[in-house]
Amino acid sequence: MSAPRKVLVVGGGGREHAIVRALLRSPQNPEVIAAPGNAGIASDRIRCVDVSAEDVDAIVRVASDEGIDLVVVGPEAPLVGGVIDALADEGITGFGPTAAAARLEGSKAFAKELMHDVGIPTAGHSVLRTRTEAELRVTTCSYPVVLKADVLAAGKGVIICQSEIEARAAVTTFFEDRRFGATEVVMEDFLEGEEISLLALCDGERAVPLAPAQDYKRIGDGDEGPNTGGMGSYSPVPGFDNGHAKVLAQAVHQPVVDEMRRRGTPYHGVLYAGLMMTEAGPKVLEFNCRFGDPETQAVLPRLRSDLVDLLDRSTRVGGLAGASPEWSPDWAVTVVLASRGYPESSSKGDEIAGLRGIDSLDTEIFHAGTAEAANGTLVTAGGRVLNVTGIGSSPAEARERAYDAAEKIQFDGKQMRRDIAARAVERVGV
Repeated sequence: MSAPRKVLVVGGGGREHAIVRALLRSPQNPEVIAAPGNAGIASDRIRCVDVSAEDVDAIVRVASDEGIDLVVVGPEAPLVGGVIDALADEGITGFGPTAAAARLEGSKAFAKELMHDVGIPTAGHSVLRTRTEAELRVTTCSYPVVLKADVLAAGKGVIICQSEIEARAAVTTFFEDRRFGATEVVMEDFLEGEEISLLALCDGERAVPLAPAQDYKRIGDGDEGPNTGGMGSYSPVPGFDNGHAKVLAQAVHQPVVDEMRRRGTPYHGVLYAGLMMTEAGPKVLEFNCRFGDPETQAVLPRLRSDLVDLLDRSTRVGGLAGASPEWSPDWAVTVVLASRGYPESSSKGDEIAGLRGIDSLDTEIFHAGTAEAANGTLVTAGGRVLNVTGIGSSPAEARERAYDAAEKIQFDGKQMRRDIAARAVERVGV
């Protein structure tokens, strides 16, 4: 019998915890290591290596020293920074796009230009390169309008402006305050409709969709307040079954894969499409080059196929031929518990209570921003602290389980939305 495969998961958030859990369900019984991981991943008896996910050289060194067979990269920053390229130079297999392909997320302007070139429906846009240019444009555009930093911004670089006054304030944020560093700004037409997240596994030739999900980006109920990295999600989505997902992937993901291959930068890994279902049909809001967060925490608990096999096949050109991921009919609802001050800041070091005994067959707790204090207690260590996922035969049951568990968990300043998956319950009626 061959030894178990060794898999290194790069990252330390809730997404990576969900990936680790899904990998551990593989019949291949892989040995999983995390870098850097978090307190929750460590509590699952996974060895965590204390290196930054953004330290490309350190990640390559760990993978080499540990004899890793497959590196699964969670966050976008190391992908944009070229970690897959660096791993390949050492003969190590990495799951994710190269730096050239990861520009789809690293540059909103690049993604917009590619969509225009291949005819993928998206919002009309222009690129603002200076503050002077931006201040002139905000006096002539229609409102509402969307302004996006043309750099990685952890999901917080989007500002929806309802008026010229708000747009001028956003221009100051981008060009004077430089909240996201030196960046150009993409100005987009505002799209109305229902937002859907659709992730697809890509092998350089084809895109194989995963289960659709819906996420909640604003901090407050009713989509009020500033954008965050995501305050909750659920899967599946009423009215969007696997058949719809395949049609959308052919219209949205496959043209990207075809064009990237044509340009000599084939796309491997996960291609995330944020879609707005408008009256005129689906339009792409954004592309991301990695598993969504918190969508992954609602999607992967429903996966019944071997994740190790799917990720490995994605690394090989044409490896996903014939692949068709299988899904549980159950619903999954994920509620994010955030710390005081998030998303503008985050409170750290607050003791977390009430976790004991919550993890079960119908409720999973994924750690996103936690740490173990010197006295052994679990404390907050980031903006998004914990992801609570309820599993049930209906959206109502899954939602009830998620919120029941979320209420039991306590720490100073805890924030959470109360309306995650409420619209799914309204539509399904159970």
